[in-house]
Amino acid sequence: MIEKKKTELYQELGLQARDLRFQHLMSIATRNNRIIMRMEFLKAVITPEFLLILDYRNLNLEHWLFKELASQLAGEGQLVTYSLPFEFRAIEAILQYRISKLQGRLNTLQPQILETLEALVDPKLLSVDRSKLHILLQNGKSLSELETDLKVFKETILDILDEEELIEELCLSKWSDPQVFEESTSGIDHAEEMELLLENYYRQAEDLANEARELRVLIDDSESIIFINLDSHRNVMMRLNLQLTMGTFSLSLFGLIGVAFGMNLESSLEEDPRIFWLVTGIMFLGSGLIWRRLLSFLGRHLEPPLPPHVPAVLKKSQPAAGRVELKNNLKAETFGLSRSTLTNQ
Repeated sequence: MIEKKKTELYQELGLQARDLRFQHLMSIATRNNRIIMRMEFLKAVITPEFLLILDYRNLNLEHWLFKELASQLAGEGQLVTYSLPFEFRAIEAILQYRISKLQGRLNTLQPQILETLEALVDPKLLSVDRSKLHILLQNGKSLSELETDLKVFKETILDILDEEELIEELCLSKWSDPQVFEESTSGIDHAEEMELLLENYYRQAEDLANEARELRVLIDDSESIIFINLDSHRNVMMRLNLQLTMGTFSLSLFGLIGVAFGMNLESSLEEDPRIFWLVTGIMFLGSGLIWRRLLSFLGRHLEPPLPPHVPAVLKKSQPAAGRVELKNNLKAETFGLSRSTLTNQ
């Protein structure tokens, strides 16, 4: 742990001020036989002899620096069993730290998203809990940020893999210590080892991106299910409202009879005590019949149409020098995909 002025550090490393300028985006570059790595907030300089982590106090890196980094730089847990130059171990340690951070973010988001979706996707719910939707919105935003970071990580690694010269420049020992390079030519190609190292972490990032993509698809599908459930309940309420409206219309239609008898006009019918029950019965009976007719009309027009008939098996036989039989099995549940079997005897 050292403290130095920036100007002294630039002169000691043989770099320019722009080389150590803070950048949020991820980048891996070489300058004057030095590797400059930026992993979001982590900024490091790698030489053939040492690894320099800049401004680590504000990044909560103490646990990684003092507990894990020493064993990684010593070569424990590396991809190969034979010894590689120091810069390989340093690059692998930083990439492993970045992948572990991305994996931790995904492991934190995944159970939260699944729990929230399980609470929301319930066909018995007539409404959606706003608090759950707010949690899902926040988790979806965090998932989008994670997908962006994974995309940047993959693109950075892929840009290096596509340029053979960049891979060669990352092998610092090839240029600083010719003896190490001469030993590597006897059986170990450092450029190939660097490419395998980068490809390994590119595949890990691709796996994490696939898991994040599956979560995104699950969120989209769950949103569709939620909308379908709400539409279904909304359709039930609209149908109930329509039925009540038709019942009110039927009752009002035959209620005109009672209105007519309720006017202050004299007739001979009000003197008969049976007229009240007769008129009341006609009103309720007529209203019930009209309501049933309207419900029957509504049911006929709301019934879904029957699916078209699809033949189960189509057979066609053709005589030839040999016997050729072609069978096409058309199954509706496979959305019309056909399977052909050709038999020669």
